[in-house]
Amino acid sequence: MADRGLARRLADVLPGRGDAVRAPELRTDEGRSASRLELFFDLAFVLVVAELAIALREDVTWHGFAVFAGLFATVWWSWVSSTLYANRFDHDDVVYRLYKLGSMAAVVGLAASASEATGKRFAAFAVCHVLLRLMLLLQYHRAHRHVPHARPLTRLYLAGAAAGAVLWAVSLVVPRPAAFALWAAAVLVEALVPLLATRSSADVPLHVEHLPERFALFVILVLGEPVAGVAHGLYDADWSGSALPVAVLAFVLAAALWWSYFDLAGARAKRLLGEAGESNSAYSHDVYVFGHLPLTLALASVGAGVELAVVEAAAGEVPAGTRLLVAGGVAAYLVSASLTASAMTGDARRGWYWPVAAAAIALLDVLLELPAVVVVGALAALAVAVVVAGSLQRSVGGLATEEV
Repeated sequence: MADRGLARRLADVLPGRGDAVRAPELRTDEGRSASRLELFFDLAFVLVVAELAIALREDVTWHGFAVFAGLFATVWWSWVSSTLYANRFDHDDVVYRLYKLGSMAAVVGLAASASEATGKRFAAFAVCHVLLRLMLLLQYHRAHRHVPHARPLTRLYLAGAAAGAVLWAVSLVVPRPAAFALWAAAVLVEALVPLLATRSSADVPLHVEHLPERFALFVILVLGEPVAGVAHGLYDADWSGSALPVAVLAFVLAAALWWSYFDLAGARAKRLLGEAGESNSAYSHDVYVFGHLPLTLALASVGAGVELAVVEAAAGEVPAGTRLLVAGGVAAYLVSASLTASAMTGDARRGWYWPVAAAAIALLDVLLELPAVVVVGALAALAVAVVVAGSLQRSVGGLATEEV
């Protein structure tokens, strides 16, 4: 009844737009690309990732990285939750837009509190996550009412979002260490839902054309961090002569990482996803989605480290933590790409020499305390080699990919 009442009121406000309010429907049987609203929505996540990177640069320790990784995971999952709903039910009417914009406002709140989420902005960060779950509950409730054959699936997502909202809300009134455990529990409970959906009898497939485009856009969002890091680092270093070569090599590294994802790792994963099809029994969907968490976390870590490396190179000494952040991030990115491909193909024998080489560079850096220009230069050379070798392999038919 509430939906119908809202529909009548909006129809009055928007005369001549008979399709302004429409019932949700499945969007899995047509060609699709990311909507303008989805692109607008992603802008808020750019802000959150940037704020988390700022906090990491201020505390380059194992504790600082653990906090960064944990908060990044909560934000990444909020983006994924919204994306999975839109992948199936985005029909772009006024009600959907209002819910999406409401979610975007909550993400802006996450950005405004992310750098101090474990401190004085703790409550604001948690409340924004509660609001995101409430927006998602309203959307799935609407889909549940209007798409009868999707109800087995929407019930799962309603239960997951409700449990997540409760856990985030309860975290506001318990002591901090326990509150952080509730945050982790909330994400884990909600992350179980797509896994259960894969194994359920509900025939409500994901849209395998739209999904990789959305994840590729999130990768672009995260890759903005190393590019911004080069610019901010050069500015803060006042274009110092010692900072300039590190900045140039860091840009080459960022460009090669972009190239390797969109022409190779991401393109191969998209091809494998398409081969798996839209069947809910295709576990490749789960591997594809969850494989992007360590991959994007690694790229965000590289971005945070790059800015520090450029600035600190100007000061004459780059701490081991900064160098390891960059080298470890590149190694983790390559490991994530290899693991995802191996899990999707069932073949774990190929493609491990690149992550092993990156890990070797990180280890040598720890043992020998190499200058930043050497570490970043070696990583840039390795990333370029990945692109060249992968492109040659693809050209002779040894690597099947699909344009992302």
